[in-house]
Amino acid sequence: MGAEAVIAEYRLLDTAPEALRAVVELAAFVAEVPMASINILTLDKQFQMATVGFDPAVCRREDSMCAITLRTGQPVAVEDAALDERFRDNPFVTGELGRVKFYANHPLVLQGEPIGTLCVFDRVPHQLDAHRRELLAVLADRIVDILELERQTRHLETALHRTEELSEELRRSNDQLSAFAGQISHDLSSPLTAVVMSLELLHEQLEGRADVPPNVESWLETGLRGTSRMEEMIRDILAYARLGGALQRSRCDLSGIARAAAADLGLADADDRIAVGALPVAVGDASQLRAVFQNLLSNALKFGGADPRVEVGAARDDAGWRITVADRGSGIDPRDAERVFEPLVRARHDIEGSGIGLSTCRRIVQAHGGTIGLEPRDGGGTVAWFRLPDAEDALALASQG
Repeated sequence: MGAEAVIAEYRLLDTAPEALRAVVELAAFVAEVPMASINILTLDKQFQMATVGFDPAVCRREDSMCAITLRTGQPVAVEDAALDERFRDNPFVTGELGRVKFYANHPLVLQGEPIGTLCVFDRVPHQLDAHRRELLAVLADRIVDILELERQTRHLETALHRTEELSEELRRSNDQLSAFAGQISHDLSSPLTAVVMSLELLHEQLEGRADVPPNVESWLETGLRGTSRMEEMIRDILAYARLGGALQRSRCDLSGIARAAAADLGLADADDRIAVGALPVAVGDASQLRAVFQNLLSNALKFGGADPRVEVGAARDDAGWRITVADRGSGIDPRDAERVFEPLVRARHDIEGSGIGLSTCRRIVQAHGGTIGLEPRDGGGTVAWFRLPDAEDALALASQG
């Protein structure tokens, strides 16, 4: 990547993290000297990110003592720089920019690139034993850790900000979708109602008359069925737009909700077409979860064959509670298992349906922080499942929302 690119990616020339000041102070303490700094070197300059014992400054790279040794990537410890041929003519040693005697540093390496040094120095000769050199190396590693953590924090903050923007955008989109669907439903319902009334009146007037051709009554019944189907689709589209948005969360007994959904479909508790097992208490919107059960149970009954046997159960896993609605029907083609959750998509056209129900279920389950899917049932049939976070996780999710 190159040192310049790393310096830019980590924003090392911006405001230094406050934690670096403490590391520099500790470095001076370890080396028993009055001055220390963290230096970042670009192609032409040396920038002091954090210092102790003097104010940070910028100098030319050619004047930097650290630049001389950074090329080797090895730490340096010099008792008296005025006696070292590498540094004796350096302006920080001669008095032009400073009067450094003792000088030691340890390179800072990010993503394999040497980008600067941790530097300690004094105006008098000084020795640094092996143990203190090792401590300086440890501190240099911690500086790298801090810089990496700072970068990751910025990335997380950016991602969080983007998530918040997307969440707000999604909320606005849901509101717009709901308003649009409501308006469209109203606009479609008014003329459709007029058509239905006209067909019904015409049917009443022609019913029983001998002079009416036989196929006319059949046409009227076809028209009435079509308009009834259209009314159902309008209701489904409106429900799809409205459900899955703002949730009214509370603790919900899923067993009770499943039985209530079955009753909505005209199934009594003793009806042998459905068996509701022990389901957990979850945190969610009871009315919206009831809509999920109603759609899944309705599908299981429709696609369950001539003698449907629908079983509702639950199991706990690492992600929460997995609720299942299983039938013994002809099953679903695995190629359709994901596609049928898209709006207006139907796996079978020989059975009535709008293609909206499963899309609505997915909107609701995802709004609860869960997932939903279809899979083959052992021995034949289909298992519709949805997973909800357990109660404590769901409460945490609700508090964040």
